[in-house]
Amino acid sequence: MPTTQKVEKVEELAAALADAKAIYLADYTGIDVARVTDLRNKLREADVGYQVVKNRLAKRALEVAGLDGLDAYLNGPTAIAISKDDLIAPAKILQEVADEEGQFEIKSGFADGKMLSSEDIKALSKLPSREELIVKVLGSVQSPLYGFASVLSGLLRNLAGVVAAIEEKERNG
Repeated sequence: MPTTQKVEKVEELAAALADAKAIYLADYTGIDVARVTDLRNKLREADVGYQVVKNRLAKRALEVAGLDGLDAYLNGPTAIAISKDDLIAPAKILQEVADEEGQFEIKSGFADGKMLSSEDIKALSKLPSREELIVKVLGSVQSPLYGFASVLSGLLRNLAGVVAAIEEKERNG
C-alpha cells in the first residue's frame, strides 16, 4: 500500500516530467559525494533539476506523465535531470561529468517528444549552447553594420576634404 509521502513524490515528479523540455537519465554509480555536489550545483546554475529517485517511483511518475520508453532504462541506481527550458545545457554538463568520471553513465533521455540514446545526448552536448548561438548571431548581424558605419565615416571624411578643397580654391581663385 503506497504511503502518502510516496504518492506525493510520484505526483510531484510526474508534474515536473510533464512540464520538462528535456529529461536525462544517468547512472551515478562510482562518483564521490564531492563530484555529485559539484554536478548538482552546475545543473542548478543552468536551472536544471537533478534528483535520485527510486526506480519504482520513477516508473509510476513516467506513467502518470504519459512518457513511454524511458522506463526501460530505470534499472540500477538512476538519477534524473529535468530541464524546463534548455536541451543542450544539461546534456553538456552531464556529458562533461561522464567524460571525466569513467563510471558515470548517461543512460537515455527524452527531448521534444523523442527518445534519445546516450549517443544522441553525446551529440547534443557538442552543439553550441543557446547563449553561444545568440552571441554568434549578434556578431554576424553586428559585423556588417560596423563595416557599413566605417564606409560611411570614410565617405563623410572624404566629402569634408572635398568641401574644404573647394572652399580653399574659391578663396585663392
